[in-house]
Amino acid sequence: MPELILPKPPQFQSKQEERLYRKQHLAAAFRLFARYGFDEGVAGHITARDPELQDHFWVNPFGTHFEHIRVSDLVLVNSKGEVVEGDKPINAAAFAIHSQVHAARPDVVAAAHAHSLYGKSWSTLGRLLDPLTQDACAFYEDCGLFDDYTGVVLEPKEGKRIAEALGENKALILRNHGLLTVGHSVDEAAWWFITMERSCQAQLMAEAVGKPIAIAPNVARLTYSQIGSHYMGWFSFQPLYQTIVRQEPDLLN
Repeated sequence: MPELILPKPPQFQSKQEERLYRKQHLAAAFRLFARYGFDEGVAGHITARDPELQDHFWVNPFGTHFEHIRVSDLVLVNSKGEVVEGDKPINAAAFAIHSQVHAARPDVVAAAHAHSLYGKSWSTLGRLLDPLTQDACAFYEDCGLFDDYTGVVLEPKEGKRIAEALGENKALILRNHGLLTVGHSVDEAAWWFITMERSCQAQLMAEAVGKPIAIAPNVARLTYSQIGSHYMGWFSFQPLYQTIVRQEPDLLN
């Protein structure tokens, strides 16, 4: 069988080139979140760390629907919550959560949080996902639980608690709230959110009709090693990116 040669994440010649790449993929992620129904009024945010200003991140403007977001709409925020590029306000909860996650995790380029239907439904159980499917194994022993809810996250100290619960994991279940995922690229963070939402849906459906059979721990760990890497998170997002850019090219404006 011939050797399988897979595409690799791009290498950049400048910070400006890398910044544009991150912003294009961030805008695409918002369009995909809209397509998958992850919008809930003004709730939800995805952030991308600026490649040059490491304590700054790009985020969606508050009150703009995911479906309408373009590269030019993205807002740059500093570590104090001040908008340094863009002319629209940001979601206070986005800053409270993401500023602390980015500060606690220098390896994280992007973080995603939304009030998606199955994620927030699953979160009410205060449980981690079980390894019921191959896709769910991407989160096996790589997901935290924030087992508390104190209202809308508006203070950085609450965001810090969330970052501590996330730890070194790729994902976090926020009890009575929803899901949070992170990655070494926008692509990775967005993909983990999409597949985690579907894994929540799958487990809710399975438990609604019977007693699901879990994958054995040793097999779940093996499967995790096959599908749960940073690279596989990035690679899994590429078909979605190609599709949304072809169908909605205005997002690149």
